[in-house]
Amino acid sequence: MSAPDAVPALVIGAGPAGLMAAETLAGAGHPVVIADAMPSPARKFLMAGKSGLNLTKAEDPAAFAARITGSAAPHVQAALMDFGPDQVAEWAEGLGITLFRGSTGRVFPVGMKASPLLRAWLARLESRGAVLRRRWRWTGWLDGGARFETPEGPRVISAGVTVLALGGASWPRLGSDGAWINVLAGAAVPITPLAPANMGFRVDWHPAMARQFGQPVKGTALRAGTLASRGEWVITPAGIEGGAIYEIAAALRAGAGGTVDLAPDVDTGALAARFGKSRGSLSLGNWLRRCLGDPVKVALLLEWGGPAPTASPADWAARAKALPLRHAGPLGLARAISSAGGIAGHGLGPGFALTALRGTYAAGEMLDWEAPTGGYLLSACLATGRAAGLAAAAELARA
Repeated sequence: MSAPDAVPALVIGAGPAGLMAAETLAGAGHPVVIADAMPSPARKFLMAGKSGLNLTKAEDPAAFAARITGSAAPHVQAALMDFGPDQVAEWAEGLGITLFRGSTGRVFPVGMKASPLLRAWLARLESRGAVLRRRWRWTGWLDGGARFETPEGPRVISAGVTVLALGGASWPRLGSDGAWINVLAGAAVPITPLAPANMGFRVDWHPAMARQFGQPVKGTALRAGTLASRGEWVITPAGIEGGAIYEIAAALRAGAGGTVDLAPDVDTGALAARFGKSRGSLSLGNWLRRCLGDPVKVALLLEWGGPAPTASPADWAARAKALPLRHAGPLGLARAISSAGGIAGHGLGPGFALTALRGTYAAGEMLDWEAPTGGYLLSACLATGRAAGLAAAAELARA
């Protein structure tokens, strides 16, 4: 193994948090090396952009920050108060990306893709002297430096400051596999076990539900614990997924019972009146379709509410307004949109410094926080990367 290379600043991980930390360090005049295990950077960021890159959400900064939960939430919320939705939008526009705001306040690039933003971002980093090392997999420390497995063999980097931005463990094939947990736990960094976040849930459907697979569920209201959502979700062969499910996923994962209101814009009395109309010669399914107006809702009512042919109109209405959301637990971490858990809040100092490791900071999904989809995740990764970069730059300035 060659002698360690010495650099002022090292960022490990080239996702949004790591790139923002590197940009902040480079902007402060510090040469920075970015090391990433994958052949190309920000793969999960690019994957998110395939369905329309939701950068942030135009919302009151305090309300936005309040959507962050987890033991590291106070640190993340503070970072968002310094670099929130408005600042994220300004940053993207500074890269030449034109944005638009949707009806729900979500903010997207006009082109809806992540790749133009990433190209401009990498070009700016290169212009500021940042160096990206690809296929460099971090394996821990050796003789005070960061050890990497590289295509050229083992390498060690000795850095004045290091920012870790290795992600959580959702979609591991895109680069974030959680392998860093054992390394940090061995260095006395407190870790909250990783768990899926913004994930779907398994459902053991009856065979009759097969015809609904792939169908969107619209016009419902979901509730679990203190969380509630309106919006679209999807019935899949494995269970249920989609934005409205993700909004209440944390409560469901924690064991709260979930309910579905199949007619949130109709009060119970009016709905009971619909069920009170004569069924005549209609089959149960056709009669329920006439009452609810949607075959997908009927299928869910029969699946989770039971046929109950002798139920009164009031019983049918009550069942449709608070249908039990029956599931068999969350789908796996590998398919989750994001992950909860990670570096616990009590292991962090100012600027996301790791109290157990001098000169080392962490950012992004490595930290124990979670938030719903809708711009919160990406904004928080950017904000924590910036905060860690600022703190690391300040440490270098003091040296």
